[in-house]
Amino acid sequence: MPGLQAREDVNTRLRGTTSPARFGLTEQRAEEQLRAAGWWLGGHPTEGSEPVLGALSRSPDPDLALRGLDRLREALGADWPALAEALRDDLGLRGRLVAVLGASTALSDFLVANPDRWQRLASSTDDQPADGFTSALLTAVGADPSGPPPGTPNGARATLRGPQAVRALRLEYRGLLCRVAANDLAHVVEPSLADPGYDEVAGQLSDLAVAALRAALAVAAAEVGPADGPLPCELAVIAMGKCGGRELNYVSDVDVVFVAEGDLAVAARLAAGMTQVAGQACFEVDAALRPEGKAGALVRTLDGHVSYYRKWARTWEFQALLKARPVAGDPELGERYLAALGPQVWTAADRDGFVTDVQAMRRRVEDHVPSGIADRELKLGRGGLRDVEFAVQLLQLVHGRSDEALRIPTTTQALAALGHGGYIGRTDAMEFGESYRFLRTLEHRLQLQRMLRTHLFPADDDKAGLRWLARAAGLRSDSRRSADEVLLVEYRRHGNQVRRLHEKLFYRPLLQAVARVPAEGLRLTTKQAVARLAALGFTAPDGALRHIEALTEGVSRRAAIQGALLPVLLDLLAETPDPDGGLLAYRRVSEALAETPWYLRLLRDEGAVVERLATLLGTSKLVPDLLVRAPEVLRLLADTPALVGRDPAEVATSLRSAVGRQRDLGRAVAAARSLRRHELLRVASADLLGLLELPAVCGALSSVWAAVLEAALDAALWSTGAAAVRPATIAVIGMGRLGGRELGYGSDADVLFVCEPTEGHTDDEAVRFAGSVAETVRRLLGSPSQDPPLEVDTDLRPEGRNGPLVRSLDSYRAYYAQWSEVWEAQALLRARFVAGDRGLGERFLAAVQPVRYPAGGLDAAHAREIRRIKARVDAERLPRGADPTTHTKLGRGGLADVEWTIQLLQLQHAHEVPALRTPSTLAGLAAAAEAGLLDAADAEELRASWVIATRARNAATLVRGKQSDQVPTSGRELAAVASALGYRSDVDPGEFLDEYRRTTRRARAVVERVFYEG
Repeated sequence: MPGLQAREDVNTRLRGTTSPARFGLTEQRAEEQLRAAGWWLGGHPTEGSEPVLGALSRSPDPDLALRGLDRLREALGADWPALAEALRDDLGLRGRLVAVLGASTALSDFLVANPDRWQRLASSTDDQPADGFTSALLTAVGADPSGPPPGTPNGARATLRGPQAVRALRLEYRGLLCRVAANDLAHVVEPSLADPGYDEVAGQLSDLAVAALRAALAVAAAEVGPADGPLPCELAVIAMGKCGGRELNYVSDVDVVFVAEGDLAVAARLAAGMTQVAGQACFEVDAALRPEGKAGALVRTLDGHVSYYRKWARTWEFQALLKARPVAGDPELGERYLAALGPQVWTAADRDGFVTDVQAMRRRVEDHVPSGIADRELKLGRGGLRDVEFAVQLLQLVHGRSDEALRIPTTTQALAALGHGGYIGRTDAMEFGESYRFLRTLEHRLQLQRMLRTHLFPADDDKAGLRWLARAAGLRSDSRRSADEVLLVEYRRHGNQVRRLHEKLFYRPLLQAVARVPAEGLRLTTKQAVARLAALGFTAPDGALRHIEALTEGVSRRAAIQGALLPVLLDLLAETPDPDGGLLAYRRVSEALAETPWYLRLLRDEGAVVERLATLLGTSKLVPDLLVRAPEVLRLLADTPALVGRDPAEVATSLRSAVGRQRDLGRAVAAARSLRRHELLRVASADLLGLLELPAVCGALSSVWAAVLEAALDAALWSTGAAAVRPATIAVIGMGRLGGRELGYGSDADVLFVCEPTEGHTDDEAVRFAGSVAETVRRLLGSPSQDPPLEVDTDLRPEGRNGPLVRSLDSYRAYYAQWSEVWEAQALLRARFVAGDRGLGERFLAAVQPVRYPAGGLDAAHAREIRRIKARVDAERLPRGADPTTHTKLGRGGLADVEWTIQLLQLQHAHEVPALRTPSTLAGLAAAAEAGLLDAADAEELRASWVIATRARNAATLVRGKQSDQVPTSGRELAAVASALGYRSDVDPGEFLDEYRRTTRRARAVVERVFYEG
């Protein structure tokens, strides 16, 4: 257990300890303080003190923590032994108390002044719900927590008033704040305690502030309202800023706006009274965000607020309303305020110059930061918290008009929603959120130290301050760097990351200038635009400009939407292996779908579609070719479950249904091709986007092929007339990769056609009929088209190309019994029924069972024959000029090597190992390893090689747009293949090539040993 391990570590360190310095205690009085506490005697720790000393050693400042404990000892007097015992025995209390004392001098002073408060740290704030804060603070000022909310006519009022109420509220508020801080910091001292995280702590601080506002309002109501009657007004307190967003700091103003009905004079006194009480007891209440700012009335009616925002409000005021939240006073009035003004927030982006206004505001804030501390300013400086908040709010205001999921006041939650909706990349959202939480945590720790409002990171030469902050934030030294060095590295990394993402997201609308070149309203000269495109990674920026101009010329709605989309798309294409090819493909797709009404609307409203489309177009040549003829797949890019999760049975049913509705053979096959095109594009898109694993890709492609064969066979049979007069039933047996459910994007369909005469017909009649049908299927599917070819390959039939296209079941039995060669038995290992009459297909498979799984296994002569054939393949079949280290099919360690190896083992042992009777290569490898026929490590090497070769073959086909067995070894094609396989764009694609060669080389060694020597 973590706690026991921590104690064992401390015990190990204690052996031979002679100085408190071993626990990070460096002050001269440390040993004296430890003796006074009963934890040190005779130059050594006393028995049972180890947990406390270990906790001190892990606190942000061990000397400060011990000093605080010593002061508590003096303040408690005779009650100290109870605390000392609790510290030894209660891990939770120990973590919370020692952490607070080592992190905050202000909270140490509070605990010393109120020594009995230590007992409240024995439990976590997780044990107290948010409304518990309100109950505690209302009770502290003598108000009834169960009554109506303060601020309503008959709402709860405090019995304490004036300085007495302020003192009571201050004491209870600071005590609860101390509990929140203790819960926040405890995991730093006792790692086994849970880290609540920034979001939870900021939420608790906000809930505590809300509770304080309610208690202050109860005090004000008692002082302002009539003694014997209800208040003549209703007042609602609207939290703004960080309190409204539930992301408050430890020390911060609380921004509010007041709305009232009834007697406004009384409401104004009530609001002022609440502000004064809260300010004296807890924190400053700032009402400057109200209409007209400090010059405006403190309290307005709801109609007054609505009128102001409709007529006079500026852009920043709508931005501020993003975080508006009713928190105190009359809840019904607060909700009416939100309902009336909330919708107006989402009209701000329609204003002329909206984006420019928001960006200018951020620059003004940044310009006011003194240059000497700009790189240390956590909040306002470059790469600081405001960079995140402004970027998130701008994106919310732009996209939140049509997407209610973005209407979230909390920065981290809004950021997650933006990433989830595809408005920004998931990685960007994650990194932005990570950096924001890190910087806010540093801000929290700095403010806790003295309970002062500060956002200033320590200077580089302030080693003590950096070390304290690092430890308070949970950072520790590593083998190469001290804790303060770790902190500096992390601070700079997060700051740079925030600034990079801020500029990428916050200033993304400026790319509209590039998107409109050389249209009217030009902001950049052509020369500047070319330079910008070149910087984005376009190798032919002049050509890119021509594409942009063609897409955005004119004043049509289509051109306007393209002008808004292209800045985002250019940025996304810049992250792909081939930005130029991607932009050309986008232009082709856009022109082909120009009259499709939903196309641009989908791209504009669904951010994930644009992001995914850019990845596809900038990586693959096959996808755009298919997309212009199957545009409906674009809709699936916005729906991940629909993109990846289609049931193969549903695909087959759709194909047969579509074909069955046609009464013309050509149209029937065209319908089959159309659905096949749709499925091919769907699978390719999901594959390139990393949403489908390899088995699912191969299985889906194989299912599509089987469904096409089924539909084509149906159509061919239907064209021959009524089923009652057909002289034969027909079954299609999948062979090769189709039989193994291992098809790639450019694979042919290896099949056998088998027939059986119907009642009253001879074998000859059946074969002639079935041969005509099979030839029709081959001809229709193989006819030229713009789609990837649909070649039905029957070369694996008995006697190969010289044999009949179709045989009867009895003919197959006779042939395999008398004439078949060992390679034909090997080919039958992958035989699987795929289309036609299932009963006939199963009888065929039963008939060939003794051939592919021979009783007694494979004799030595046949094994040598297989090895001889494989050696000839190795020597003669590799294309001239092909690189044997990167040819996925016939190269060393490639697909053929792995498949022949497992197939030899199947022929030798499947008669006695039923699990080997599978057409799947991977299942066969697993079965061979399970049966002990392959060493587990060898099986893994073969599996890894087969997987990487299959994935590389598929990726090369997608990238080049045509069947390819050769992995590219340089240039953009290699980068695209690596990208398609999931390698990050900032990783050298040569790493993939190295991994491919390394993996296949190891597999080849296994093949040499197991296949050739076994």
